[in-house]
Amino acid sequence: ATPDIATQLHALNRTAGVTEGKTPDGIFLTHAHIGHYTGLMYLGKEAMHASRVPVYVMPRMGRFLDKNGPWDQLIHQDNIRLYRLKGDSAVALTPNLSVVPFLVPHRDEYSETVGFEIRGPHKKALFIPDIDKWERWDREIEEKIAQVDYAFLDATFFSGDELNTRNMEEIPHPFVLETLLRFSDLPASEKKKIRFIHFNHTNPLLIRDSEAYKKVISGGYGVAEFLEKIDL
Repeated sequence: ATPDIATQLHALNRTAGVTEGKTPDGIFLTHAHIGHYTGLMYLGKEAMHASRVPVYVMPRMGRFLDKNGPWDQLIHQDNIRLYRLKGDSAVALTPNLSVVPFLVPHRDEYSETVGFEIRGPHKKALFIPDIDKWERWDREIEEKIAQVDYAFLDATFFSGDELNTRNMEEIPHPFVLETLLRFSDLPASEKKKIRFIHFNHTNPLLIRDSEAYKKVISGGYGVAEFLEKIDL
């Protein structure tokens, strides 16, 4: 639920072929950083004044929304309804679709941070938009990739040279160059599962003819595209 949720909902409704302005059947939140949950504000009284939109949250994320304004107003006015998630436990949305949250290390000032495994009737997708570093996780990312058909992975920064005004240790993410090095020995069949996502505005992967973009593609990986569809 990004601050640009209006564009998200417009694209979602157009793609799904439903009435413009319809709210989604569910929103899953990964953590309480501004790019990932603040779009909820537009479901409130001042904007859409939505009714009972299901919002799936981990325990700390739920408490954060419930105990802090203006988010608590969304709950009290029944704009949203919170559904609690449990790490590594699947929640079934339909007979053919379920989602499994799992904890990842990140800057957890206000909530825990999770990734999701999305299970369809035939295929599975891994979704990890934010993590500090792969080696700080108590799980092996390669094992998670092996268990799915698609892996959408944190590529916030291509390298540590993008920001000259910030201490990169305060905003750790796996640099794409680090990820490419770590995955260099993976077979081509595993590399092709990977689609890099979650680009900072400084990331050269946003530019299709950049050397960074060409390096990723020539390495056998993918870069996620807006409105790209995958089959589950």
